Amino acid sequence: MLQRQGIEVVAEAPDGHTAVELARKLAPDVAVLDVAMPRLNGVSAAHEIRRASAGTRVILLTALEDARFVPDALRAGVRGFVLKAQGADDLLHAIQEVCRGGLYVSPGVSQAVVDACSAAGTPIPDRLSERERQVVQLVAEGKATKEIASLLKISVKTVEFHRGRVMEKLNIHDTAGLVRYAIREGLIAP
Repeated sequence: MLQRQGIEVVAEAPDGHTAVELARKLAPDVAVLDVAMPRLNGVSAAHEIRRASAGTRVILLTALEDARFVPDALRAGVRGFVLKAQGADDLLHAIQEVCRGGLYVSPGVSQAVVDACSAAGTPIPDRLSERERQVVQLVAEGKATKEIASLLKISVKTVEFHRGRVMEKLNIHDTAGLVRYAIREGLIAP
């Protein structure tokens, strides 16, 4: 459908890390990412893509009308939010608007975006850093500490530090709690 509208799909990625590498290599005009991508969620991948390929605009797809991720996504440079249930036409409109330099929000998620941005002005003591969110996502996906260190190109000690800091910030005492948090916050799909 997109190709009939003059949009060329240059690549598809099974996970966030691959999406970042492809964006770095291909420098597409637009990257469409799923919020709940494995290995590196859509918000974290958007942040990395904007650093690796500054000209690439990012659109996030979400299955949820819950938009708690929106303030972080906006800080990461995301220019569009599309609710998967809205269909292909909505994605097409988002791509066209973002290519024109605009911001696009699906009608089904717009109120949640406004609510999330309004709430973002209130200080949240347990707000996680980008790296902490990445570690939580990978822990929740069942990755071992050494594997997380390798994926993120950091030391095992640094992974342990981030995991401990997250657990302290969120008052979580076990891995199951981290998994529940990751699901609740949309870092991984349930």
